[in-house]
Amino acid sequence: MNDMTQGSGPMMARSIETIALREATPSEQGRTLSQPLVDALWQSGLMQFMNPKAAGGREPGFEELIATWMEMARQDGSLGWIGIANLPSACFAAAYLPDEGFEEVFSRNDNRVTMGGQFFPNGTGSVVEGGYRLSGAWQFGSGTGHSQYVCAGFLPMAGEDMQLDEDGMPKMLVAVVPREEVRFTDGWHVQGLKGTGSYNYELEEVFVPLHRVYPLFTREPRRGGITYRFGLMPLTACGHGAWALGVARGAIDEVVILAREKVRMGEESSIAHKPTFQRDLAHHEGLWRAAHRLMVDTFTECESAVAGGAELTPQMRADMRLAATYATEACREAVQWAHLAAGTAAIREGNRLERSFRDMYTGTQHAFISEKIYTEAGKLMLGLVDDSMAL
Repeated sequence: MNDMTQGSGPMMARSIETIALREATPSEQGRTLSQPLVDALWQSGLMQFMNPKAAGGREPGFEELIATWMEMARQDGSLGWIGIANLPSACFAAAYLPDEGFEEVFSRNDNRVTMGGQFFPNGTGSVVEGGYRLSGAWQFGSGTGHSQYVCAGFLPMAGEDMQLDEDGMPKMLVAVVPREEVRFTDGWHVQGLKGTGSYNYELEEVFVPLHRVYPLFTREPRRGGITYRFGLMPLTACGHGAWALGVARGAIDEVVILAREKVRMGEESSIAHKPTFQRDLAHHEGLWRAAHRLMVDTFTECESAVAGGAELTPQMRADMRLAATYATEACREAVQWAHLAAGTAAIREGNRLERSFRDMYTGTQHAFISEKIYTEAGKLMLGLVDDSMAL
């Protein structure tokens, strides 16, 4: 690692911008992050940045996480998506795996571990001596194109019966599987986020020892501080909202540069001189700033409360999911406007606005920031439910 690992997350991200811009097209063409960009993520310190200190990380708080993910996504949507896929995947395993699993996965690899995958329990694990026999098929394993380990959510089974938690709900676990034990079926031929290597993959009767498994919804870290007491759902939500803010920030900045220079056919002055562009720019800048402020305020306020000893309540979780979902919707609107305002420049392959548009409309299809989040948060606000697993 170089000295940049001692700087902040946004500093680390800015240090790779030249490589990120140069490698955006090669990554899309290869349908996974290019090797020079993967190397840059390691050299900058970003790949370990989110880990507990025991795994070589900084244990960043929410404000630094948001700023870092935003900067990565501002440079390139696929790079930003890798930031919210590989970094959290590794940090969850580093925080929640039992000691023997941490030793095997992290310590033996000098903490140089890249991890990706799908956490939704699309597999089943038959209980056997010392662990599980895991089978299943997972889609959209973001970052698996270059990952050393692959995560796979699953339901543990005792014979034909699902294992249940104390509250009577099915247990949901996450397995950490070495790459060589995974069968990749690819399937990553998509409109946007092409460079993320989000492959489909399968496991068939693969033995996973107990020490490489942790509970999906745990908020009890074995390593690390406050951040890891939020668990997978709020941290993942934070990533989605920050990613959208970064893509939109890049699109707004790019269309401002273009507007100052471009004169459309039949016009006497640049786009920047059009009152409609001026009005829409100010509107969408305000929309972006409001979404950004909502993200930062909501997540940092919840973080402060938990750091002060408060319990993470269903309302806090709903507030964080609501903020991330709103930020995503607001940013989608801003990117759509920037794409339209740019005219034909934005339809050419390789143009940053063209890529931002495709990436945004692909990223916003993710179930994690769907309208269901609003409805579940609304039920909680109305007192119709006391809690929701969807939050």
